Amino acid sequence: MDRSLFTLLGCSLLGISTLGFVWPFSGPEPAPPKNEGDWRLLEPISYENLTIFPVVSSVGYDTSAFLTLEEGLSSGEVTVREQGAETIVRDRNSTRSNPPSNYGGPSVNQLVLINHSKRPLLLLSGELVSGGKQDRIIAKDRLVAPGSQPLPLNVFCVEHGRWSAGSQFSAAKTIVHPSVREQAAVKQNQSEVWASVTAGTTASREVSGSGGGRGSAEATPAPRVSADRIAQTMRSEAPTQSYAKIYESREIGSSIDSFVAQVQRRFAAETRGLKGERVVGVVIAYGGEVAWSDIFASGELFDAYWSKLLRSYAVEAVARPGLREKASVGDAHEFLRQLRGKENTESEPGVYRWREIKEGSLSQIELDALEPKTITLHRLVLRRTE
Repeated sequence: MDRSLFTLLGCSLLGISTLGFVWPFSGPEPAPPKNEGDWRLLEPISYENLTIFPVVSSVGYDTSAFLTLEEGLSSGEVTVREQGAETIVRDRNSTRSNPPSNYGGPSVNQLVLINHSKRPLLLLSGELVSGGKQDRIIAKDRLVAPGSQPLPLNVFCVEHGRWSAGSQFSAAKTIVHPSVREQAAVKQNQSEVWASVTAGTTASREVSGSGGGRGSAEATPAPRVSADRIAQTMRSEAPTQSYAKIYESREIGSSIDSFVAQVQRRFAAETRGLKGERVVGVVIAYGGEVAWSDIFASGELFDAYWSKLLRSYAVEAVARPGLREKASVGDAHEFLRQLRGKENTESEPGVYRWREIKEGSLSQIELDALEPKTITLHRLVLRRTE
């Protein structure tokens, strides 16, 4: 397949939409979609402008066969490198090999990933890989087959001020916050990704009406972390404008840490002692607007991502106006129903299927594993902020 590859000098060259690989559909019929009857919402947990509705289910899948990116990078079972790098890699059996480097030179929006393990590798949009010539985030949810050949991996830059040799890519301990994830997963545009990093949030600054509607443009409570404070942090603590350095800085990180601690304490108390059910996801509201949900195929998979997801929701919360209005359970239930609309699908036969459905201001994105049976590993529903 002829691919057009872009070699750029840095994130200052923006406006590039990531190129995906669209395969003709084949494989097993999709499993019946999850619906409201398979999930139950617990009582909401609220702190300041953030409300979390835990999603629990008595039905779960065995997802132990899937490897997460953090596990793979930490164990060495997964290697990520710059495109064109002459890197000698070592698989799990200590066999050394020099993977092909015929993908062109280094590119802002493409890396090379190798899955040495015997398990399919799960990648989530917004997972951060740090190192190389600059930090990047995964562009789309997908699976990488076990023992696969070097894979051109679509990514977005989240470190504007560096394009130079750095350390090896390290474990993905961060998922970027929803405003950035939206630009990667839905808009798929590099300039929009970077704008959302430096702005903190892409959400409207107008007052939210009940039920998630937009009200009049009245004065709103100031966010804990303003765009000006982010700009000051970049000048003082994050000169390369790295996402990780901005949101883990002394200036901003302490606000996020205290926010996370308060929410986690409440979340643990509300979800403790469940019988016959597991937490498999959450629905997220900011002020009176239900804005986001992440739901997984199993409680184990949710647990693997929860700490990173919670921090990402907290980053978004501190960057949004401090509205204390609360969303209703009825609004949250809207994020559990199957959306109706035109479906955009990408698939690698026998490995995975990715699909997106848009209905009004909502987008639903699902990732299915196709073997040995069809399982929806991750389901994301978001309210677009354009």
